[in-house]
Amino acid sequence: MAERIQMQRAWVLRQQPYRETSLLLELFTEQHGRVGAVARGGRGKNSSRRALLQSFRPLQVSWSGGGDLVTLGAAESDGPMVNLTGQALYCGWYLNELLMRLLPRRDAHEALYHAYLDSLEGLRAGRLQPSLRLFEKQLLDEAGYGLVLDVPDAEALYAYDFEQGPVAVSGASDDAIRGASLIALARGDLSDPQSLRDSKRLLRTALRRVIGRDELESVKALRALAQVSKAGSSKP
Repeated sequence: MAERIQMQRAWVLRQQPYRETSLLLELFTEQHGRVGAVARGGRGKNSSRRALLQSFRPLQVSWSGGGDLVTLGAAESDGPMVNLTGQALYCGWYLNELLMRLLPRRDAHEALYHAYLDSLEGLRAGRLQPSLRLFEKQLLDEAGYGLVLDVPDAEALYAYDFEQGPVAVSGASDDAIRGASLIALARGDLSDPQSLRDSKRLLRTALRRVIGRDELESVKALRALAQVSKAGSSKP
């Protein structure tokens, strides 16, 4: 059924050329979730839309139509672009890729929409790892794959069973996670370095179970960037 939606807050997750002069967009909107849209004439010679419809720029957009792809109508800036550079930019692409992989279209998640903005601001401020981990946790929660993080003892060690949740273990192992780390992740406070490391390992495993073992393109790019930086720092 055709619809007309007027001026919704949105972010561009991905922009691709489409046919001769149009753009194919994946949008993340506040009230309608992920939306696929065609911006007709969006990459024409005289079009101002191509520069506007970029990732990490808050927008207000309208669209019309039904089915899997809608037609973009009005679009305007809703604030300054979140300027991400270097590793932070790749991390932003990672967030976008996660949203496209885990969220079905037209499934609204207003809390996640605002968490996305908070995460971009964290990336811009240089808080890369905590921002990524907390967004991953909330995304898993919103997508129906939330982790059980309640444990009775911060000093104990736990193995994480994805069917049962944390299971106390008697001795240290490579897979063991401190109770304090699980509590910190539940509270959204990853200021402790060990809690951050434990959370990264747990969330990485949880995401792999959901999206499969194929590496995300943004992760490949981040690894390549790290290798280039390492090679450059080793030069005299």
